[in-house]
This record gives sequence, structure tokens and C-alpha cells, in this order.
Amino acid sequence: MEWNEKNKYRPFCSERCKQIDLGAWAEEKYTIPAVNLPLEDEGDKPVQ
Repeated sequence: MEWNEKNKYRPFCSERCKQIDLGAWAEEKYTIPAVNLPLEDEGDKPVQ
């Protein structure tokens, strides 16, 4: 299958690949590393 701008499943090659990827995210097979930062006390800060 050619990957181009006309492909409605872009960036995936097909609906099947799109669903497989979505399922992998839902099952937490992929993760994004993050740093746990301490939470700041919001106190009475004005809302912006």
C-alpha cells in the first residue's frame, strides 16, 4: 500500500493497523516516560 496524503487512514496504512495501534495504547503496551514533579499549592492564586 502506498503511503500518501490521499490515504484516509494516514499515518496508518489501513483501518486494521489503526485499530491495532489504538488497542496497544488502551492496553498500555506503549508508555511515555515522565518525570513526577511535586504539586504546587494553588492557594488563593487568581485564575488566569
